[in-house]
Amino acid sequence: MVFVLGVVAFAVCIGISIALHECGHMWVAKATGMKVRRYYIGFGPKIFSWRRGETEYGLKAIPAGGFCDIAGMTAVDELAPDEVDRAMYKQKTWKRLAVMFGGIAMNFVLGFALLYTLALGWGLPNRDTSATVAGTQCVAPQDADGEIAPCTGPGPAGAAGIRAGDVVTAVDGTPTATFADVVAAVQNAQGTVEVTVDRAGEALTLPVTVQRTERLFSTATADDPNATELRTTGAIGVARTPLTIQYDALSAVPGAISFAGYTGVETVKAIADLPQKVGALWTSITGGERSADTPISVVGASVIGGQAAERGLWELFVGLLATLNFFLGVFNLLPLLPLDGGHIAVTIYEGIRNRIRALRGLGRGDPVNYLKLMPLTYVVIAIGGAFMLLTLTADIVNPIDLFGN
Repeated sequence: MVFVLGVVAFAVCIGISIALHECGHMWVAKATGMKVRRYYIGFGPKIFSWRRGETEYGLKAIPAGGFCDIAGMTAVDELAPDEVDRAMYKQKTWKRLAVMFGGIAMNFVLGFALLYTLALGWGLPNRDTSATVAGTQCVAPQDADGEIAPCTGPGPAGAAGIRAGDVVTAVDGTPTATFADVVAAVQNAQGTVEVTVDRAGEALTLPVTVQRTERLFSTATADDPNATELRTTGAIGVARTPLTIQYDALSAVPGAISFAGYTGVETVKAIADLPQKVGALWTSITGGERSADTPISVVGASVIGGQAAERGLWELFVGLLATLNFFLGVFNLLPLLPLDGGHIAVTIYEGIRNRIRALRGLGRGDPVNYLKLMPLTYVVIAIGGAFMLLTLTADIVNPIDLFGN
């Protein structure tokens, strides 16, 4: 039941994100004197609508987006007599750009608000994936309940001279890019290992005695996802930096800003990699494994949101929503019609062209003929639709499983 509620809640949150995106367009258009004829969430048959002022608001049956109908968005729109002077394509360049960026900005603002909420409630992921030592400690066995016995002393790493802040770069000559690499290198080791660390730019190699101890390991299966067993393993007594960084109300602001920048860059990389993921999606549909880094549809994202809610992982729920909003914002910046970025590109072109014409003593040029751009627009729509269908099929046939179900 919690899973179903989580799926519905995530889908509703996606709908709210889309609604706020369209609100961004509408609010700026109204504020700059343009006429907004209709504001709808969804496509297809109309469920209900109401009119307030000069704008009709409503909901349609297919929750796959939304639209904000601004009078005269292009020169091919038919205009009523009272709309001629207020037509969007006749407005100053900065007003048209403000309207188009208004929706994109709403996604970024919402994404930032979600990251701020994540920072306050659960902390933000520590982006330092290096094998940085947070401290050294003694090594004691763990029992079947996960409790570690009390112990005293510096532990093997501390006794060997390893300090907090050192970055472990190799164990016995094997590079260790992450803390997990250090753990893996030490687990099967016995006797003494040569641990190479970077200390303020200086490389040091220190001999460390590996201590054998008991640790609890996961043996999860589909039938028993919580199964564990005790195993004898090697340890040297180093603690990693925390997986998440905690914030208060004040420090969460720069923390969320920094993480928003990181999320934006990673989103750009992910969008650039989309064409390369087509093969992986097709493979997952035709019987191959589904990688966790393949694109997902709204359905797939909602299912993961439901799984997170079922397990009480609300930080994953919120983080996924934030990532989705950054994706919507960045994706809409692509200079392709019918995306916002396509309209932005046309507006910038017209603005530059008219500026050049003014310098030459000429009047404004004719608006760009959108009819000539329709073939390219149809190609973009066809490719986008095919990709959406591919991701949806993959999410139904072979969904991403983050939790080993």
